[in-house]
Amino acid sequence: HPSVWGRGLLHPRAPSPPLLWVQLPAQLSSSGSGAAMVCRICRGSAAGKGTAGGTRAATMAELPCAEPLPRCSGRFTISTLLSADEAVGCEGTQLSGSSLCTRTFGYNTVDVVPAYEHYANSRGVGEARRGRPSLADLHSILKVRPWCKGCCNGLPDTEEGAPAHTHGRVPIALQIRCMLNIWGVILYLRLPWITAQAGIALTWLIILMSVTVTTITGLSISAISTNGKVKSGGTYFLISRSLGPELGGSIGLIFAFANAVAVAMHTVGFAETVRDLLQEHNSLIVDPTNDIRIIGVLTVTVLLGISLAGMEWEAKAQILFFLVILVSFINYLVGTVIPASAEKQAKGFFSYRADIFAQNFVPDWRGPEGSFFGLFSIFFPSATGILAGANISGDLKDPAVAIPKGTLMAIFWTTVSYLVLSATIGACVLRDASGSLNDSVAVGSPGCEGLGCSYGWNFTDCAQRQSCRYGLSNYYQVMSMVSGFGPLITAGIFGATLSSALACLVSAPKVFQCLCKDQLYPLIGFFGKGYGKNSEPIRGYMLTYVIAIGFILIAELNAIAPIISNFFLCSYALINFSCFHASITNSPGWRPSFRYYSKWAALFGATISVVIMFLLTWWAALIALGIVVFLLGYVLYKKPDVNWGSSMQASSYNLALSYSVGLSEVDEHIKNYRPQCLVLTGPPNFRPALVDFVGTFTKNLSLMICGNVLIGPRKQKVPEARQASDGHTRWLLKRKIKAFYTNVLAEDLRSGVQMLLQAAGLGKMRPNIVALGYKRDWQAAAPQSLEDYVGILHDAFDFKHGVCLLRLREGLNVSRVPQAHSKCCRHAVVGTVLLIGNGTLKPRQDMPCGKKMVLFAAVTVVLRGGAVLMSAFPFAADPEQQASTIFQSQQGKKTIDIYWLFDDGGLTLLIPYLLGRKKRWGKCKIRVFVGGQINRMDEERKAIVSLLSKFRLGFHEVHVVPDINQQPRPEHIRRFDELIAPFRLNDGFKDEAAVNELRHGCPWKISDEEVHRHRAKSLRQVRLNEILLDYSRDAALIAITLPIGRKGRCPSSLYMAWLETLSQDLRPPVILIRGNQENVLTFYCQ
Repeated sequence: HPSVWGRGLLHPRAPSPPLLWVQLPAQLSSSGSGAAMVCRICRGSAAGKGTAGGTRAATMAELPCAEPLPRCSGRFTISTLLSADEAVGCEGTQLSGSSLCTRTFGYNTVDVVPAYEHYANSRGVGEARRGRPSLADLHSILKVRPWCKGCCNGLPDTEEGAPAHTHGRVPIALQIRCMLNIWGVILYLRLPWITAQAGIALTWLIILMSVTVTTITGLSISAISTNGKVKSGGTYFLISRSLGPELGGSIGLIFAFANAVAVAMHTVGFAETVRDLLQEHNSLIVDPTNDIRIIGVLTVTVLLGISLAGMEWEAKAQILFFLVILVSFINYLVGTVIPASAEKQAKGFFSYRADIFAQNFVPDWRGPEGSFFGLFSIFFPSATGILAGANISGDLKDPAVAIPKGTLMAIFWTTVSYLVLSATIGACVLRDASGSLNDSVAVGSPGCEGLGCSYGWNFTDCAQRQSCRYGLSNYYQVMSMVSGFGPLITAGIFGATLSSALACLVSAPKVFQCLCKDQLYPLIGFFGKGYGKNSEPIRGYMLTYVIAIGFILIAELNAIAPIISNFFLCSYALINFSCFHASITNSPGWRPSFRYYSKWAALFGATISVVIMFLLTWWAALIALGIVVFLLGYVLYKKPDVNWGSSMQASSYNLALSYSVGLSEVDEHIKNYRPQCLVLTGPPNFRPALVDFVGTFTKNLSLMICGNVLIGPRKQKVPEARQASDGHTRWLLKRKIKAFYTNVLAEDLRSGVQMLLQAAGLGKMRPNIVALGYKRDWQAAAPQSLEDYVGILHDAFDFKHGVCLLRLREGLNVSRVPQAHSKCCRHAVVGTVLLIGNGTLKPRQDMPCGKKMVLFAAVTVVLRGGAVLMSAFPFAADPEQQASTIFQSQQGKKTIDIYWLFDDGGLTLLIPYLLGRKKRWGKCKIRVFVGGQINRMDEERKAIVSLLSKFRLGFHEVHVVPDINQQPRPEHIRRFDELIAPFRLNDGFKDEAAVNELRHGCPWKISDEEVHRHRAKSLRQVRLNEILLDYSRDAALIAITLPIGRKGRCPSSLYMAWLETLSQDLRPPVILIRGNQENVLTFYCQ
């Protein structure tokens, strides 16, 4: 069709057949032969037929997509036929309100439009993960990837797709659950009694204080729950994903335990009501206390059965309970306006009276609980049900909408009900009444005291003896007496207590299950296993059941309620602090869709919760906080391998950024000098001794960066660098080295090190020392690598860095030694060693340990296509392997010998001093050797001792070496000459121009003139080696000032011969140190 060639699109003008053949011209054919190509077309929806823009169809050429189109809609494209690279992206994504089927705006390109599944973490079982193409797919060579399979898949309708939002209405189910849990046992059985004790005014204050805490907490929960997808785990999930596993884990255990105890509290309230009914009919089972225990255990067993039946049965039961409570509440309000009968008047009810309201407006404290905070601790659990909805977040269709609306509406309506009940009951019922019809008297009778006398009732006798059985202060079932029909109140009590107990019985296992799955604590994973399609935590139900029975046996409601008040307040404090902390860190990831919260209100809520905890019961508050601190310390110690993007991470970043920027504003001072090291390790696990050495004196003190130069083709090394970086960082953490790892891509080693010297670090936290290993194979290595190695030292000095060079007799590079240890053989590797991705070696434990020290190991390289055996070889406890751990072992009472031969600013002294402060080196005695003249040894020694004392380093043993300039032994001189012989030009002292011509292309060659000019310095290195062998053969460590070869005047081979001669044949590790000739030590105080 002509429209095909005009826009590269095929617009069907009529209902299209299932398959359409399109003949393309030869110049557009991918093969260039004019062969026909196939485009597959799907019919669109009926609504889209007949219009070019609305018709839903798509085309797909013979592209490398393995599966046929399951369904398709949108416009045709053939533009992908023009480019083989662009042809791969055949998966479509349908935008809302668009008729486009293809991946990008009608064109079948690799780049894709935004879609929900690109950001979702989860996917269905067996469903291939669909995602956006990688940057390499768009920018580099295109490869066929799994996301290419399939086409025209719109947004899914399940959890893996866009959630079905319910913004248009208040989530009634969650609101009902919260209201049922808030009302609970306190509403019917204790609120009238609290009103009698505290008076209407203070009762309202107690209610409003509780509601203030819960409302602020509700706002905080709403903000946190709308800042991302909420899964199962409720309160624990919200806190742990906001504050991190440390606080989240501790509060998860506490909150799950508090809910389990709340099951007992509500069940005891139910059992207390049943016991009272039995008592009225003289039908007690055993006695009042044991009846509560018996009824409570039977009740919680029935509730467990309902819970195990599944959420559907539990939800239906909750709705039934809610209706019963509403009817009972209406029944109570109707009863308050019905004129009181004589029987009710005898029990203290007189309908609404202003003088009764006035008397009950003020407090009348009685009994051991007769205090404001004592009553607050009893009432507060009734406000804790606000988290009932959040605790089942995993079962909600859209938690981000349901939790804020349902929770806040539940708080509002329950608060109104509490205030109304307190005011109405306080305006209708006296505090004390006998319940006896014989106590009626004529109004104004003499000897009658109290407000009841004005209504014709004399309750003076029982009030004075405090033996009244009825009235607000004495009768817990007063609401049943006031109501129009008493059994309805009893039914309401049953509904409130059982619904709250059921909600807590469901919440506790759900929270605990999420905690178990995160594996933050040992020995609890057993209870996290889920059963059935909804993954019901049956084992968690049983644990909650056991805990609830344990507290039901207390059989005293007033004793159980304060126990859980502190735990709930602790939870609320952390929820509010989570919201405040997430807001104050200004993390870009903190974007809650619920806007009606304040970070300062959240901070106030957290503070007031902690204050109330101590005002209620200070010792219980200390216990709760102690448990939190203990669990917090355990998680900090274990450091679980989880990463939830918590606000603690954001706060750490903010602090690091703030301090780093602030540090840049401060001028450097010698007193604050710290050796900040760039360690040229290559892969850190290849040179563990070098890493351990630098890590020992920089740990908790200064910066350490492990640098690695990757040499090779850029396309090959870029993905390798990205993958290896994480592995090397984990290796450093596992070895307990506090260091950073960085790598650069370069054409050669020297240019890569130059990049690191210039770019490593941040602000004032930049390396000032380059630490590297001694090039042990310099004589056999390629001459250019020798030139690069010495050039690196020159570059370090050019950039004003100090140099620290470490030499071990066994060598530093252990990359050829298998890095694995058997569990039962300390110094040998048994079995097959697998080389995994990033270069680490992993042992297989499928062979028994033997007693021989020489064992066989097979190195296997694991490839994508399978395992390929490369070699098998015997090895023993290699000396190189032992040397790799030398800086991790105790050094004992040896010596650290410092040869401070030349003044480099004090770095030669500072590094051994820092090393000696560590525990492993603490027993070593530090000795300082300096050069001097034999006729002035005492004066020079006193001068150095005086200088060292001013530095306060604690070095008291100083030796003056007078014979440094003596002639070395002839055999050692001869060995040095043999060492440099392969690198000499043997030019016969020709002029400089002739030497340069002879040395063209091989600058490492040594002319005869250079040998002669540096003869004295060469012999000094030979003599120093003799001195080191004489004085420091048994030292734990030798530190010596690094000689410097002048750049451009000293060939690299001659310089390496100096270093080789200076440090050869020495058993202890040798560190050659040279500062940048600026002071790093001072004896001034300013």
